[in-house]
Amino acid sequence: MPDRIRPKHTPNNTLVKALARAFRWKRMLESGEFTTIAELAEREGIPSTYMARILRLTLLAPDIVEAILDGKHGPNLTLATVMEPFSVDWDSQKRSL
Repeated sequence: MPDRIRPKHTPNNTLVKALARAFRWKRMLESGEFTTIAELAEREGIPSTYMARILRLTLLAPDIVEAILDGKHGPNLTLATVMEPFSVDWDSQKRSL
């Protein structure tokens, strides 16, 4: 396939799906639809500890989120790397992620 037709950047579907879930769950909690992570996790059928780790993705710097959605993040940025503890300081995130 010629380069002019092939997309230059391809989003990592696993990361995009995790971000979508995180922001959806955050909205559900903030709206009062669910009062605790445990309650929402039970409804979703997943462990609350996993949900809490995914919810942390909502703390990523906006430009990192945008890079993930646009497929412009580095190859080392994977779901596994963002599931590890990271600083909530956006400048620190940019340096480490």
